[in-house]
Amino acid sequence: MSTIHPKRDLDLTYLNEVADGSDEFIVETIAMFLEQAPEIIDILGTAIENRDWPTAANYAHKLKPNLGIFGMLRSQELFREIEFASKGESPDYDTIAPKLVEAKAYITENMSALVLIKKEKEA
Repeated sequence: MSTIHPKRDLDLTYLNEVADGSDEFIVETIAMFLEQAPEIIDILGTAIENRDWPTAANYAHKLKPNLGIFGMLRSQELFREIEFASKGESPDYDTIAPKLVEAKAYITENMSALVLIKKEKEA
């Protein structure tokens, strides 16, 4: 019986293509994401909480390419929405903050899966 992960949007097809069979490349790419993503998300969360919209837009933008590498398309879309809403004429905390909560739920699930994938590739 498979476990359903309603908040997982991980697809490593692109990463596997770019890696061209190199487990070392996959491990390094995952390790870099696991190290950098939480910090970016924390800074983004603080920026949103403080209504620092230029910083929020900047950090939402920073994470998008990494999400694409891992096929996290729903997460990537949420960060795109956060970025553009933060750049808008009148950013709305009550619209933007829930998007970050949803994106964090996806990324938490994805990171748990990536930790396991990384361990498997390192073996």
